[in-house]
Amino acid sequence: MSTEVRMVDLVWVLDCADPTALAPFWADLLGWTVRGDGGRYEAVLDADGVTRMLLQRVPEPKTVKNRMHLDLRVSDMDVWLPRALGLGASVVRGPFDDGGWLTTVLADPQGNEFCLIVPPE
Repeated sequence: MSTEVRMVDLVWVLDCADPTALAPFWADLLGWTVRGDGGRYEAVLDADGVTRMLLQRVPEPKTVKNRMHLDLRVSDMDVWLPRALGLGASVVRGPFDDGGWLTTVLADPQGNEFCLIVPPE
C-alpha cells in the first residue's frame, strides 16, 4: 500500500438551466472569469486560472432546497449583499445572527441557494 499523499482539487458543480447565462453572475460575484463555449458546461476559473466551479446544463428545473450550497465568508455584509443583489441575486432569508455569524441566505438568478456570512470578530 502506497503512503503517497495526493492532492485533491475541489470543484463545485452546479446544475442549472442555462450555464451560459448563469456563469457571469458567479464569475462577477467572486471576481473570477468564465471559460466556456456556450455548450452544456461553463467553467468559472479563479485568479490562477484554475476551474473552481463548473456550471452544468440539466433539463429538469430546480424544485427543492439545495442539499449542498456555497457559504461565502465575507468581511462586510453591507458591501457584499448589495453587490450580490446588483448582480441578480435575491434574498431568501436574513440577514440574521446565527450564533455570532451574521448570515444572509440568497438565491442566484436561477434559484440556487448560497450564503453570505460574516464571521464573528
